[in-house]
Amino acid sequence: MPVVNRIADYAEDMKTWRRHLHMHPELQFDCHETAAFVVERLKEFGVDEIHEGIATSGVVAIINGQGDGDTIGLRADMDALPMQETTGLDYSSTVDGKMHACGHDGHTTMLLGAARYLAETRRFSGRVALIFQPAEEGGGGAGVMVEEGMLERFGINQVYALHNVPGVPVGQFYTTPGPIMAAVDTFEIFIKGDGGHGAYPQDTKDPIVAAVGMVSAIQTIVSRNHYALQDLVVSVTQIHTGTADNIIPEDAYICGTVRTFEKDVQDMVEDRLKEIVAGQAAAYNVEARLDYIRGYPATVNNAEKAAFAADVAREIAGEAGVNPDAPREMGAEDFAYMLEKRPGAYLFLGQGDAAGLHHPAYNFNDEASPHGASFFARLVEKAQPLVEA
Repeated sequence: MPVVNRIADYAEDMKTWRRHLHMHPELQFDCHETAAFVVERLKEFGVDEIHEGIATSGVVAIINGQGDGDTIGLRADMDALPMQETTGLDYSSTVDGKMHACGHDGHTTMLLGAARYLAETRRFSGRVALIFQPAEEGGGGAGVMVEEGMLERFGINQVYALHNVPGVPVGQFYTTPGPIMAAVDTFEIFIKGDGGHGAYPQDTKDPIVAAVGMVSAIQTIVSRNHYALQDLVVSVTQIHTGTADNIIPEDAYICGTVRTFEKDVQDMVEDRLKEIVAGQAAAYNVEARLDYIRGYPATVNNAEKAAFAADVAREIAGEAGVNPDAPREMGAEDFAYMLEKRPGAYLFLGQGDAAGLHHPAYNFNDEASPHGASFFARLVEKAQPLVEA
C-alpha cells in the first residue's frame, strides 16, 4: 500500500504544523515552545497520557491499543541549529540566528501525523510511546532521556526513528543492519609557547610552528595507523592563533572531530593524538595539552528490526523505493543511546532535491511528511498487531 489514505487527509494540517514549527526554532534543551505546541496537538488527538519535562523539555505521549502487548517507542527530535536562514520563504525563521536547518521540524510533524492516526484508529495491541526529544544537535538529549529512566518508566522494549535526507527521491527509504552512523569524538589541543616580536623569533617559543607540526602529523593517523578498509575520519576543523603580522603569539588552539565505528579504532586515535601532541610539543619546546571528548556512540541498528522496518517501508514506497543495505555514514546521531539499550532501527527518508542538511538555504519538503507518518503508523500496526479473540 502507498501512503495511508487517512494520513493523506492530514497533509495540509501537517504542512501547517511544520511551517509553524519552522518559524519558531529553539536550540538544544530549550524547546519549551515547541513542546507546548506538540502537547496542544496531542491533547486535540486524544492520546491517553502526556508526560512533559523529560530531559528539560522533552515529551513522551502514550497511546493505548486494543488489548495487552508490548510498548513500541517512536522518536522525533525537536531542536534547531544556531544558523541564520537564507531561504527567503514567507514562513522562514522569525528568530534571528536560529533555524531548522536539519529538518527536525519535519520529524516532529511526521510523528504528530502518526500520533493523530494511531489515536483515532488504535488498530494495534499494547501501547505506543511517542518520544519528542530535545537537544539532538550536540546536547545528547536522547542520552539524557535514557539516563532519566524513560525506557524503563514507560516499558519501551523497541525503538525507531526517521531522518530526512535531501537528494533522495521523496518517499524513498534506506537503512542498513548493524552500524549506520558513526561515533563522534572531539579533540582540542591547547598550545602554550613564549611570544615576542616577529623580528626576533630566536627569543620566542613559537606555538604556530608547533601547531602546524601537530596538524601535519595528525594527518598520518588515517593514512599510516589504521587498516584501510576500516572506516575512519580524523579532521582538523579549527586553528586559532595570532593577532598581528609582527607578533609571535603566546598560544595556539587546534580543534577537530573523529568519526569511528569500532572501539579499538577509537582508542587507537586517542592514543596516537596523545603521542603526537606530546612529541611535537617536545620537538618545538612548547607546552601542550590534549582534551579528548568522547561524544555520541555509533548508531547501531538491530539487524532483525532493521529488516522488519525495511519491510514496513516497502508497504509505503514499494520494493524499488527501499534500500535495506545502504552504506553506513560518517555523520552521528544521539538516537544511538536509545539503540544501545533497546533493539530497533534508524532509517532515512528521501525528501527530493533540496539544499543539504545544515545549509542556510535548507527547507524540509512537506511532501515527505505523509510518507514518514505512514511509515510510523504501519510500523506500530505490524509490530503489534491486534490479537484475534
